[in-house]
Amino acid sequence: QVSVTESGGGTVQTGGSLRLSCRALGKIAWLNDVGWYRQSPTNTRDMIATVSRSGVATYDESAKGRFTISREDAAKTVYLQMNNLRPEDTGRYYCNAKIVPVGWGSSSANRWGQGTQVTVSS
Repeated sequence: QVSVTESGGGTVQTGGSLRLSCRALGKIAWLNDVGWYRQSPTNTRDMIATVSRSGVATYDESAKGRFTISREDAAKTVYLQMNNLRPEDTGRYYCNAKIVPVGWGSSSANRWGQGTQVTVSS
């Protein structure tokens, strides 16, 4: 069984910073693409940032210049550094990871975490 778990959410004032962590658990050969998503009021999960296995990052327009996604493969962890936070960044943030378990060859398992709440007060 492989899974991911998020941490690092909290409540900050406008302009503050948070660093979210997404850690993959289980017998893992490697991580492929990993992304951070935010739950919208209509219950869709909107992409905030993704990072490929080779380290190529993509960002939603709202995150560019403020958020940085990075990965530490030895620790099976992906981070989202969020700076200059705004009230509109408030929401539950979910990690999605394409995990290749040991013994699966090159096939990956798609896993979502339970989410971590970010609240930015004005």
